[in-house]
Amino acid sequence: QVQLVESGGGLVQAGESLRLSCAASGRTFSTYHMAWFRQAPGKDREFVAAITSGRSTNYADSVKGRFTISRDNAKNTVYLKMNALKPEDTAVYYCNADRTLFGHTQNYWGQGTQVTVSS
Repeated sequence: QVQLVESGGGLVQAGESLRLSCAASGRTFSTYHMAWFRQAPGKDREFVAAITSGRSTNYADSVKGRFTISRDNAKNTVYLKMNALKPEDTAVYYCNADRTLFGHTQNYWGQGTQVTVSS
């Protein structure tokens, strides 16, 4: 079982930056692929960014060039640095951990952190 705790959300103005953190429990963090998703009011949860256990990264087109995902395995933490924020980035941001071990998929979610961008 992995517990994920997000932090770093808040209220910012358009054009400003925020860094989200997601701290994971346990000693197997480095084996998980980590990702950030977000959900705006009235919308489905959507993919934002991912980083594999091998540190390959992938981004949604809407955030490419503005957001950067990274991980620190020594601290069991994944980060999302968000620059040039736009009002449309307003959402609850969720951390996700995923791995498949011997054919068994393990997937965990954090509780989310609110990001609000004012125009």
